[in-house]
Amino acid sequence: MFARNAARTFALALGLVALLATAASAPAADNATAAPAAAIAKKTVNVNQASADELARLPRVGPSLAGKIISHREKNGPFKRAEDLMEVAGIGEKMFASLKPFVSVSGPTTLTEKLTSKGTAAKAAPKSKAKPAAPAAEKAVK
Repeated sequence: MFARNAARTFALALGLVALLATAASAPAADNATAAPAAAIAKKTVNVNQASADELARLPRVGPSLAGKIISHREKNGPFKRAEDLMEVAGIGEKMFASLKPFVSVSGPTTLTEKLTSKGTAAKAAPKSKAKPAAPAAEKAVK
């Protein structure tokens, strides 16, 4: 009987130690995930102050949609919440879901480069080599 109670006590103590060890490492895991989240949080566009070029850095936003955002802002005043962007023609729930992590209604605009729809920095388009112009003599019609 004593051996069985000792075994149970030992198992409970071992489980408690494992639980405490897991709890002690949990804050370290939170800090590891907080760093990328902080980096993402820094990359935002203030839709109440941003120019068309700054708005076009957002994923899936081009010059046309950036212009619509600015005209909506000029017509209706500043956006009170980020969700108010869905009032702009061309921005629905799905589009807003991709924009939400990068949009703010206050503070500075800190997004410095164009983002893809996946939220990563867009790669610069490869430069195409221009074909040399044909000499005028070859173009002349006989």
